[in-house]
Amino acid sequence: MSHNAESTAFRSALDVIRAVEPRVADAISAELADQRESLKLIASENYASPATLLAMGNWFSDKYAEGTVGRRFYAGCQNVDTVEALAAEHAKELFGAAHAYVQPHSGIDANLVAFWAILADRVESPALKKAQKRQVNDLTEADWFALRRELGNQRMLGMSLDAGGHLTHGFRPNISGKMFDQRSYGTDPATGLIDYDRVAEAAREFTPLILVAGYSAYPRKVNFRIMREIADSVGATFMVDMAHFAGLVAGKVFTGDFDPVPHAHIVTTTTHKSLRGPRGGMVLCGPELADQVDRGCPMVLGGPLPHVMAAKAVALAEARRPDFADYARRIVDNAQALADGLLRRGATLVTGGTDNHLVLIDVSGYGLTGRQAEQALLDSGIVTNRNAVPQDPNGAWYTSGIRIGTPALTTRGLGAAEMDATAELIHTVLTQTSAGTGPDGAPSKAKYVLDPATAESVGKQAADLLTPFPLYPEVTLA
Repeated sequence: MSHNAESTAFRSALDVIRAVEPRVADAISAELADQRESLKLIASENYASPATLLAMGNWFSDKYAEGTVGRRFYAGCQNVDTVEALAAEHAKELFGAAHAYVQPHSGIDANLVAFWAILADRVESPALKKAQKRQVNDLTEADWFALRRELGNQRMLGMSLDAGGHLTHGFRPNISGKMFDQRSYGTDPATGLIDYDRVAEAAREFTPLILVAGYSAYPRKVNFRIMREIADSVGATFMVDMAHFAGLVAGKVFTGDFDPVPHAHIVTTTTHKSLRGPRGGMVLCGPELADQVDRGCPMVLGGPLPHVMAAKAVALAEARRPDFADYARRIVDNAQALADGLLRRGATLVTGGTDNHLVLIDVSGYGLTGRQAEQALLDSGIVTNRNAVPQDPNGAWYTSGIRIGTPALTTRGLGAAEMDATAELIHTVLTQTSAGTGPDGAPSKAKYVLDPATAESVGKQAADLLTPFPLYPEVTLA
């Protein structure tokens, strides 16, 4: 059998890996098979192109490249300079940003870079100024004490976790919650929507140094113009974490007041999710913060990953093509079709629908916790993740919600008809699943009961639904 370039590349790579550790090669092959056979509805996942995947497996992996383009602490980085500059150039053109920093390894890293850049720019401290000028050896113990106190005592206002915010926006389990004196804004209890008047009131009361917007489980648009006005009214730096919806910004689905880049002082993102690139992070900002952002390594980052920056350059180049805008529009169309299908079948959705790529189902109406629903769906070939809903009585571990998203299935080519069929499969599983009991007979938040025949039937229907939409059809491993 003849093979195209993609098949030849991946087959050859697996052959080389198998000669050293066959179990790793087998796991890689199994992962492709699993992804091909599952309805992947995790809102934060997607499928990167073969070109993007291949850009990560090369000799750039062997390079140390601390510093920035043209200013490295290691010699021999001219080719790293090329790919990092290309990635930054594509990012600036794609998002209309003045400056792009493409070194962060993840969204958390990107947020840390942004936080420290803001602190360094905003906090007036002689000790900090010494540290910025690399006069670290001149800092006394008193300087260090004052610096730790000043930098660890600043205020951040961000969206609450149960309203759809992210751990990195100041919550205690994350380092951001230890760095900042944090307060959260929630959503209107009746609608689940951001109440901008209440955000403004919270900002006036708390006077934060940083106002953070962005989300991981809020199914609506955010008006960034209004949020910037709130930040300006209290003298806060306005930061947006657009990790989840960066693809919708890149594809010009979110424009005007709903595009964060013209309104925020600094924007962070991941490069996967709806942007469909490699796992990694990125920071966009204006010239006033550029110097501080470029100190991300060694400020909070280890050495850059040149092979991942190469893949970012490829993915960002793909996102600049006209067909990416069509893809971004279809993500939202599919999410709205999926939401409509669930609503028609009686499901309860947070905010009653969606404007973006994700849908949040309140599964308490089915008598289930999020953990029970997540596992029952997984048993049936539908991959989702549990998620808290506003004022969630089950907390962040068991939850009362299921978050689903459409970027991955849209990449495969599924459309509105398939979204309606997916809604039917989800509804079938949830209505046929009941809460289980623990060893003492008490109700359990984790155990559940689902007839294996139902799970098998739904799994087969899910596989049949995917058959006309093969994943990586250009790649054959056999």
